[in-house]
Amino acid sequence: MADKAPDPATEMFVAHRNLLFTVAYEMLGSAADAEDVLQETWLRWTRVDLDTVLDQRAYLVRITTRQSLDRLRTLGRRKESYVGPWLPEPLLTTPGVADDVELAESVSIAMLLVLETLAPIERAVFVLREVFDLDYDEIAEAVDKTPAAVRQLAYRARAHVAARRPRGPVSATESRDALAAFQHAIETGDLQNLLDLLAPDVVFLGDGGGIKQAALTPIVGADLVAALLTASVPRIGAEMTVEPAHLNGHPALILRLDGTIDTIFAVRIDHGLITGLYSVRNPEKLSRTETATTLQR
Repeated sequence: MADKAPDPATEMFVAHRNLLFTVAYEMLGSAADAEDVLQETWLRWTRVDLDTVLDQRAYLVRITTRQSLDRLRTLGRRKESYVGPWLPEPLLTTPGVADDVELAESVSIAMLLVLETLAPIERAVFVLREVFDLDYDEIAEAVDKTPAAVRQLAYRARAHVAARRPRGPVSATESRDALAAFQHAIETGDLQNLLDLLAPDVVFLGDGGGIKQAALTPIVGADLVAALLTASVPRIGAEMTVEPAHLNGHPALILRLDGTIDTIFAVRIDHGLITGLYSVRNPEKLSRTETATTLQR
């Protein structure tokens, strides 16, 4: 007997799942919460009469957006009691993400931190407009606002992000060079090459989530950041290894202890210098760094 063909609702959801995950992840900065949003989206989608839906892709994006907005409020309360700085959950991404420059920038750790400074509704509008290029009418349906209100929200969000996003495009070569210098410093204990790449006002953020040891406040300044790394990062040896990887569409470093991922390092680069150095150690945020995640616009 032939296998039963998937029903139309399932086929449509599966066809757009990577897109919906990307929408939710960009709004939440958390893969675990994005997966929960997709589960809720699926449950709601199965109750929809498809004959009444003119644009099924837009309808799915609308459900995902609304569920993400609800989840953002819950995340906000969790972050208030979070131990130390909160960083987005890093993702091992497929090569195609790096090839899409706009998508890679939008999911970078640096940009996700900028999006964290937006109000939830502004973040939703910015993501849907600037990243996914939805028209204002579609966004208005998704966020339950008028198109005129959405235009105003988009204008404010765009200006807010422009004032805070990395300055100018960052080449893959610049990122690789910065990470190579960082890797050399870790492997040899010689931080001079790294110091040459650190901006005077570089900011280090460490996320241990109260589970792993990490700086509980941002560390600012090249000398202080270098001193912290000297004191806290062990020398590479038989038990500790470091390897380059592509996380969130950009070069990054993975530190393993006895074969298990211990720390993820990512950077923000402005005008050729490292202005942000991000260390994720919370083990609850490292589960998506072993298998590549497909992101899609």
